[in-house]
This record gives sequence, C-alpha cells and structure tokens, in this order.
Amino acid sequence: MNANNELGAELRRLHDAPELLQVVNVWDAISTRAIAALPDTRAIATASHSIAASHGYDDGERIPLDLMLAAIGRIVDATDLPVSADLEAGYGDPGETIRRAIGVGAVGANLEDGTRSFEEAVAAVRAAIAGAEAEGVPFALNARTDVFLHDDQRPTEEKAREAIERGRAFLDEGATCVFVPGRLDETAIELLVGGLGVRKLSVIGVPGSVAPARLEELGVARVSYGPWTQRLALTALQDAASALYAGGVLPGGVRVLN
Repeated sequence: MNANNELGAELRRLHDAPELLQVVNVWDAISTRAIAALPDTRAIATASHSIAASHGYDDGERIPLDLMLAAIGRIVDATDLPVSADLEAGYGDPGETIRRAIGVGAVGANLEDGTRSFEEAVAAVRAAIAGAEAEGVPFALNARTDVFLHDDQRPTEEKAREAIERGRAFLDEGATCVFVPGRLDETAIELLVGGLGVRKLSVIGVPGSVAPARLEELGVARVSYGPWTQRLALTALQDAASALYAGGVLPGGVRVLN
C-alpha cells in the first residue's frame, strides 16, 4: 500500500471511529504546520473560503481551480497527516476535480450541493466517487447539503427531512458522511443522526454551536470550523496591532511556529 492509500484508509477510519473527528481548518502551509504540530490533531482539512481569501478572492469558486489545487498541494506537502480538501461544488466537473485533488495528495474532500436539484446533487456525488475510484485511492467524501444553511424559514423537521433524503442518496452513492452546515441545535442533530445513521453526520462548529463532547454523545462523525479559524487568527492579529498602535508592546510567550 502506498502512502496515499495508507492516508486515505486512515481518514476513512477516523470518520467511522466512535470518537468524534475534529478538524481545525487551515488555509496555507504555515497554518497547517501549526495545527499538525498539536498532539490531538489526527487529520487536516482545508477551508475553501479561507484559501480564497488568502489569495484575494471571494468564496464560491471565484479562485481559479489551478490556484486552489496548488494551495492544497502546498498544504499536503506541509504535513504527514491525511488531508481533506474543500472543493466547493466541484468547479463544474466534480469527478475530474476530485481526480486532480488526489493528484496533489488529498485523500478526502467536501463537495457541496448548493442550489443544485436533488438529481443534479446526487449525480455530482456519483461523479466524485467515480473520480476517486478511478485513481484507486481510499477516499473520504464529505458530501455537503446546504438545506439548513440557506433556509431559516421552514420548520426544523421539514428541513431535516430534505437533508436526510439528500444525505441518504449521497451515502448510497458512496459518500463517507453527510455534511450539514449551519448552527444546528440538539434537536436538529438528533433528527439528522436518526435519519442518516450514527457516525454519518458531519457538522460545522460556529459561535454558539453544540460542544464537541456533546456532538460525540449524539453520534456525530465529524466537526470542522470552516472560515472561523482564519477569522479567529485575523481577529487576534488585528487586536494585537491595535494594542501596538496604542503604545503597547509585543506580549511574551509568543511561539515560533515556522
């Protein structure tokens, strides 16, 4: 088994394990090294929003795919841990985009349905899985549905039913788990886990989210933090700069992470 196969198998195992998989999203080589150095880090996940922002682009596939893949490749090169890449909606060709991501070393990916119809979303997941299988690498597809993210009008139960319908179809096509971003409360999480299965739901951590220990108890497979990790880092940078401009000095205890 080559290195990518081993990493891919490990990433799949981490999603299936009874312990919650926490991935603290990164956006470049130095943020990857900083997170990978922590003893509790078991895998790395990129954040498309953060990579795009670091190159001066808005989110939503505005950053050219070649540039996104180059950034993912540098992240892969900065760690020995398995890397899951956020590939947004697949840049118009999910299967080929997955193949190219595997080519730079990714062994997992997020793929979002956005505004796609049910049939189009399922076809995109099917194409992504076929692309991964063509490369012969065990691959963890975190198939995302935005039912909760873009809809604050319908009742939770109604949104959960649609997310479960889509998610089950994604799982049937070979997805490893189903990513349902949004500020989900325990009721929504219980409904989703009940409909998708234990260790089949992936969520995002945002301010006010359910704590990781409770997510594990509820049967969630994975929690990631999307662009919030970059926002946290930039908030700290801006606050430090404001303190310096106000006559302060650099604090002690700053670590050298490069």
